[in-house]
Amino acid sequence: MSKIEDIVDSLENKISKVLHKHEVLKQTNHKLSEELASLQQKHIQQQEEISTWVEKYEALKMANSLLGSDENNRETKLKINTLIRDIDHCIAQLSE
Repeated sequence: MSKIEDIVDSLENKISKVLHKHEVLKQTNHKLSEELASLQQKHIQQQEEISTWVEKYEALKMANSLLGSDENNRETKLKINTLIRDIDHCIAQLSE
């Protein structure tokens, strides 16, 4: 009987260790999940900030072109032509 008791004790110890490791891994997984969510939110905010800066940069390029800067003149003219076409299309739809 002593041998069986030793085997049972050994199994209990091993099960206890496995359960402890499982709990530690669960806690680590939870922390990593929270960190991932935080980093994803930060990434989204940074993408939005980048979009805002790109829009501001494009507006600044157009303003510089309109003020007589030789850089980006072609882009500005194309943008103005696109806006004019859009306005003409809207007027045509309103006339119908």
